[in-house]
Formats: sequence, C-alpha cells, structure tokens
Amino acid sequence: MTKNQFAPEDDPIHFRSIFISDIHLGTRFSQAEELLEFFKFTRCENLYLVGDIIDGWAMKRKLKWAQSHSDVIQKILRKARKGTNVYYITGNHDDFLRSFLPLGLGDHVKVMDECEYISLNHERFYITHGDFFDSVTMTKRWLAVLGDVGYDVLLHVNQILAWCRKQLRYQRHWSLSQYVKDHVKRSVSFITDFESILSEHAKRHHYDGVICGHIHKAEMREIEGIKYLNCGDWVESCTAIVETYEGEFKIIRWLGHS
Repeated sequence: MTKNQFAPEDDPIHFRSIFISDIHLGTRFSQAEELLEFFKFTRCENLYLVGDIIDGWAMKRKLKWAQSHSDVIQKILRKARKGTNVYYITGNHDDFLRSFLPLGLGDHVKVMDECEYISLNHERFYITHGDFFDSVTMTKRWLAVLGDVGYDVLLHVNQILAWCRKQLRYQRHWSLSQYVKDHVKRSVSFITDFESILSEHAKRHHYDGVICGHIHKAEMREIEGIKYLNCGDWVESCTAIVETYEGEFKIIRWLGHS
C-alpha cells in the first residue's frame, strides 16, 4: 500500500476501484469543482461513495448548493449509465437516506449502510462510513452537531489564512483544522480510538481490512493485522483510496487542489 499524487495535466488513469468520502455537497467548503476535475482524469469499474456525500446537517442550517454540486451528482449518474458500478454508503450527514435502505437506482447504483469489497488479491474489506463506531455521533448527536459547527469555524479561519499566504506570496500550505486533528490531545485520542474500534470490529468479523471515511483524515496502515484505509475528504485534502489493476491500494491526493 503506497501513497501517490497526480496533477491535472496527466492523462486519465484507470483503476479497478475508487473510494471517496466526505464531499459534503450543500456546504460552501465542498471542493466539488476539484472533484469534477478528478473524475475527468480518472476511470474505474467501481466507484464507492463512502458517506457524507450530501450534507443534510448543513443544509438544514443554511443551504449552499452551487451548480458544481449538481454537476457532481450528474457526473456520478452519467458514470453509472456508462457501466460504472456505483455504491453509495450512507454517513451521518446523509442519514436522511437511511430510512429508504437498501435502495437501488437502475442496474448500476446501490445505496446502503455498509458493504463488503473483495480485492484482486482476494482480501475481504468491510466498507462503512464509520459514524456507527463514533460514540459521540451515536449517543450525543447535539455534541456532534456542535463539533460540526466548530469545524466550519476552523474552515473559515483556514480561508483567511490562505488569503494571507497569498498576499505574502507564501507557498507552503498550512491548515488550522488539520493541525487540531494532528496535535490537540483530545482530537488525536478520538481518532486513535476510532481507528482501533473499527479495526477491532473488522477483525472480529474475519475481514482482512476496513475502508471508511468520517474523520477527514486520509490514512493507510495496519492495525493489529487489519488493513485500515481511510478515504480522507473533499473539503480540505481532496484525497481518495484506489485499487489498481495490480491489486495495490493507494492514497491519491489530487494536486489540482491548491
């Protein structure tokens, strides 16, 4: 399992499967235009949307639905019409879909809470958004919503910092929200617990690995013999997990994102 990067000028790259999560369509911070570019330069047999694709929580507070957000939905449906298998795994922000599950839209679109993925190397992966393994989201929704608002505040600060960097011609990227996730003790502890609980669940059910989203932190490593793969997000990092036709899993960071 390796990390990889590619930029918009590259030719389209073909993968067996692409896994993306946390697009948060309906919010001002969704990098929908970057995702459309990513789709333009990639091809795949299977597209897994690993939760929080549409942000129902944010839309209840204030709808921010740009044309590019509609374009993302249309692009995904167009891929399905052309034969790409699309699997939509619901997350906590798009939990409004859960009362309709399981749901099929045509021959190539399936919507569900979780599913199984068999890799080219015959490994079994458990695919879930991950919110079912987050005690805060499941037992203290009000606190989860409050944390979501706090995350929005950090993203606003990030925009101000990005403007300052641009004025000072400072090229190095720095994210306050990413810093909090990586260095604030409570945040680091929460992420570590989340990864461990999810990996333990996969191990208990005899999976070889787990593919998830939820915490907006792209990761690919082994935890007690379980391959833990997190897709990251399309709010800040613009990352995806892919499986190549050689059976290798990679983290892709879209370099079209500045």
